[in-house]
Amino acid sequence: MGIKDLIQTIEGHGYRLTAPRMKVLASISSTGRNFTAEEVCSDVPGVGRATVYRTLKLLTDNGLLCKLTLQDGSPRYSFSMAGHHHHLVCVGCGFVQEFRQSVIEQLLSQLEASKAGTILGHRIEVYVLCPACQVNSTHPQPEGPL
Repeated sequence: MGIKDLIQTIEGHGYRLTAPRMKVLASISSTGRNFTAEEVCSDVPGVGRATVYRTLKLLTDNGLLCKLTLQDGSPRYSFSMAGHHHHLVCVGCGFVQEFRQSVIEQLLSQLEASKAGTILGHRIEVYVLCPACQVNSTHPQPEGPL
């Protein structure tokens, strides 16, 4: 995702494109991986933490960023692909991969149909050990299906 997409979202929703906000956008658009709000704060000295967090929230609320939770509970952000998706998160290196799975969507539809109420949202993050980390890991590998 380029900085132009981020700028269009900010301006398209009527928000001012201030110099501090531009620094935040430049920082996150230059990263090729997932990141924390604290990493962005460190990357943009002189920009207030509140500005960083508000900008990340704005981009998350508008579907350009995903806020995901690592296995240890710490939040990270990644750029969102279009549409509904879920995440595979490597517990070794933190690599995040988005995926779609029709079986999950069917399950959610069945849940909604069988319960009194409407599903308003959900989050599915599957924690894995990626192939690169498996090679370098001392984690015991599971035997058989999980």
